[in-house]
Amino acid sequence: MPLAPISRVNNEIYAALGELWYTAEDAPVALLRAESRLLNPWVAAEVTSKLGERRCQILDVGCGAGFLANHLASLGHEVTGLDASDDALAVAARHDSGHTVRYQKGDALKLPFDDASFDVVCAMDFLEHLETPERAIAEASRVLRPSGLFFFHTFNRNLWAWLVIIKGVEWFVPNTPPRLHVLRLFLKPAEVAIMCRAHGLGAVELRGMRPRLGWPFWRMLLSRSVSARFAFKFTRSLQLGFSGCARRDSGIPLPFTDRFSA
Repeated sequence: MPLAPISRVNNEIYAALGELWYTAEDAPVALLRAESRLLNPWVAAEVTSKLGERRCQILDVGCGAGFLANHLASLGHEVTGLDASDDALAVAARHDSGHTVRYQKGDALKLPFDDASFDVVCAMDFLEHLETPERAIAEASRVLRPSGLFFFHTFNRNLWAWLVIIKGVEWFVPNTPPRLHVLRLFLKPAEVAIMCRAHGLGAVELRGMRPRLGWPFWRMLLSRSVSARFAFKFTRSLQLGFSGCARRDSGIPLPFTDRFSA
């Protein structure tokens, strides 16, 4: 009996969204905007809390249309946004009100930056789109300075996450393309923590995230439209989405390239 084909995540959908990144209410990208309204202030506050009141060099990997990169730049940080989509990068640059973010095309698995180039690296809603997320984590660690911070947001791999994150979005958000997410690429929190520690990223802090229940949530289910009032909240449970912060060890950099040379 032939083996069933492996389901591949559909990353091509982000290549031609244009201004829908910022305007669509009938597509999954509206949920990304809602997530950013929670995650952006959290990342900014954690950077200040852990690194102090100073201008940091920040890399946003898989930056998309610049939700996080533009927010951090507006706070005075020196931000670089990297993505594989020319379309998304163009939209991000148009929405950079201060025109200070350096946007460039690149590969998250082979970052075009020297070792120890950044104080902070972010990978939000990104790891679950990769076949080899550990390689992206290794590269993030490589370009971080000692005691630098790695932020991420991704989804847990379990039946509950499949029902809510995958099927729920397909059922209740119009214009959801096939294979927006693939369950096998979701990551257990322990797996991400192990990957981080294997590449010199310790002190891993995790927090869960879920939709905030209330009228905007129920309105979305009834109208199949994600309004600007739709919101997420942090939670102790890591069963659905989870966000994390890890700190780069201050020791000698690890030989990342040897591990992935094959």
